[in-house]
Amino acid sequence: MSARLMPGKQRRRAAVVLAAVLCSLAVESCSSIGPGTVTRDRYDYGAAIGDSWKQQTLLNIVKLRYADFPVFLEVGQVIAGYQLQTTVGAGISAQNYISNSVGGPPAIGGSAAAAATYIDRPTIMYAPLTGTDFIKKLMAPIPPSAVLFLLQSGYSASLVLDIAIDSINGLANESRRVAMPRTADPQFAQLGRLLYELQLANALQVRIERAKDNSEAAIVTFPPAHQTPDIAAKIAEVRRILRLSGGPSYSVHYGGYSGRGDDISITTRSMLQIMLELGVLAQVPADDIAAGRAAPGASSDKPAVVSGRPLVTILSGTAPAADAYVAVQYKGHWFWIADGDFRSKSVFGAVMLLFSISDVGVRSAPPVVTVPAN
Repeated sequence: MSARLMPGKQRRRAAVVLAAVLCSLAVESCSSIGPGTVTRDRYDYGAAIGDSWKQQTLLNIVKLRYADFPVFLEVGQVIAGYQLQTTVGAGISAQNYISNSVGGPPAIGGSAAAAATYIDRPTIMYAPLTGTDFIKKLMAPIPPSAVLFLLQSGYSASLVLDIAIDSINGLANESRRVAMPRTADPQFAQLGRLLYELQLANALQVRIERAKDNSEAAIVTFPPAHQTPDIAAKIAEVRRILRLSGGPSYSVHYGGYSGRGDDISITTRSMLQIMLELGVLAQVPADDIAAGRAAPGASSDKPAVVSGRPLVTILSGTAPAADAYVAVQYKGHWFWIADGDFRSKSVFGAVMLLFSISDVGVRSAPPVVTVPAN
């Protein structure tokens, strides 16, 4: 039945219902702005920041291989701002359209309109890592406690030693850097394997003690409760390698070998040293090495190994693999870590974790951002 032939009450009711529906739709759309955005925004922004952090880390590792300066741009603040403007209108008119219908029911005409404008305007603050922050976060040695925290978190001791330790009680780790090449002490890899086996048996524990002056001291303990004859033999071998006395606990300090039997002296690497070590292992195109654009290092036909095992594999090519864990483009080439390379992903994840827990820089106050309320 057309609007002109509907009874008067029905026509008026239809127009009112139509306007009410449009108003309810506008109100419902407004309800999606606010609490409903938290779940979506937190996941989306978190995933985007995580991916960009991985890409930035890999890019700087590759840049160091090309003797390029690493640049870190940190995301200081993310403020998501939304605005929804709605306009709803409705009108009803009544009149006689046909002259011979005067005195009969009037013809009712109705109109309704709605418009909405949605604006997503996030504010993202970036802070370049420079000055004191750059020196302390990138160039200062990692605190030994940060290395022990990795062990306590479940990372393999052999992996952590390969990545973050330069020497422990005089035992030197391998260095593949062109400027400072060095062969690892034969007992260094053996120490990593023994400590890993003690980890699996819960026979290696880390304790942090706080002194009255608020300073912290790291303590490594071999608890007697977990010492079977096999485990006791491995602990004795660790003591022999590190030249330790027979006590159950040993304090851990940064520095060269002290000669004391109750002390474990660790020379840790800085984040810049770790990135240089990983950069040498990247499979840089041979043409770039021959032209002097990149330093010599591991090539695609000779996989890089550290302590007898691959540490990390950074592939290169004209295009990244479809299933790359992280990929960046630099100097006309793509560099990536394969998603199926679990060891390389673990090493890369440990490096990013060290960036976080070794952050001892002096942070300046973040900028004040004023967001207008709409």
